[in-house]
Amino acid sequence: MSEWIAIGALAVVAVGIPLGMMAVSAILRPSVPEQGKSATYESGEIPTGSARVQFNIQYYMVALLFVVFDIETVLIFPWTVIYRSALSQGASLTEVLLPMLVFIGVLVVGLAWAWRNGAVEWVKSPLAKRRKTERQDA
Repeated sequence: MSEWIAIGALAVVAVGIPLGMMAVSAILRPSVPEQGKSATYESGEIPTGSARVQFNIQYYMVALLFVVFDIETVLIFPWTVIYRSALSQGASLTEVLLPMLVFIGVLVVGLAWAWRNGAVEWVKSPLAKRRKTERQDA
């Protein structure tokens, strides 16, 4: 039971310190509203145009794929560390390998689906497509 008290105390401290720091900061900081403080700061340059810029959706797709496979690495690493000790403690090869093979299989199916739907293929710009057709015609 004492372990849970220590974990609870750690959780209270982990939440309490940041909340306390934000409360003290809100109480002590000066509040001087100015128009210049609410303006967008662009490294000393005067901002031009809108701050809303549309990015190609493929940047997000690549980021999501990276996160998925990065998490895969994080989950496979501990499994590889305990693999040999689990076998030496009497676990069968099937008990040890099957869960990881299912996990990797699900990831491979997800990668195949993303590949089939074009998530890993970079879209060519209209200029690149035009140059490619010009080279093929020549």
